[in-house]
Amino acid sequence: MKISWLQADIVWEDKEANFSKYESRLTSLKGQTDVVVLPEMFNTGFSMDSENLAENMKGQTMKWMSEITSDTGFGMIGSFIAAENGRYFNRLVFMKPDGSYSAYDKGHLFRMEKENMFFTKGEKTVIDTYMGWNFSLQICYDLRFPVWSRNINNAYDILVYVANWPAARRKVWNTLLMARAIENQCFVLGVNRTGKDGNGIDYCGDSALIDPRGNIVVKSKLNTEELITSEIFIDDMKAFRAKFPVWLDADSFELRSDK
Repeated sequence: MKISWLQADIVWEDKEANFSKYESRLTSLKGQTDVVVLPEMFNTGFSMDSENLAENMKGQTMKWMSEITSDTGFGMIGSFIAAENGRYFNRLVFMKPDGSYSAYDKGHLFRMEKENMFFTKGEKTVIDTYMGWNFSLQICYDLRFPVWSRNINNAYDILVYVANWPAARRKVWNTLLMARAIENQCFVLGVNRTGKDGNGIDYCGDSALIDPRGNIVVKSKLNTEELITSEIFIDDMKAFRAKFPVWLDADSFELRSDK
């Protein structure tokens, strides 16, 4: 599979500007990739203005994602502020070229920026299958919670984190991306933003694709908007799991809601 990611400087709370920026870059990938991953809240930045920026699942952002994937033939993964039944979610959507999609609501809300005051947390993990690969979809702060991402019985092949992860904590980002790949014997793709947001927080990117052994396959440049495409091979991963079956000795557990 060929997978691409756009490490972008997100224009603060300006959907049209962000759509225009992405569209000019993504259309060049037609016929060149299978999946494209964008950062967390790719159309607004990490804003807590959920009431004014939220959309339903038939809104502008979903239409834009559907049109891009239909025109180019690749799948697209990215999160935005979604509204549903009077509540707001940081929702990660995996849009397919045929218009079908899966959606994951961020399970761990970043209380240090009061995300938990403006959004409703998701209650379940999501694994989606595309082109023979099983994708686990996660968002930013989820990275700190390994139980949430545990790859039970090799249920997924690639773990995707979209993020607005501040530069001040880049060591944690890099360390945990590698840890998640090693402990789950899977590919991990972490896609972060660059630039400065409307709250004055700096982001340096550090987007990376890591293999099941914990080796960095490709890493984005620091503080640079960059579109990268890399090819990954599922047979290599399966051979590694068969040769070194750590997953057979994993502890069993059950995730429960804290309601």
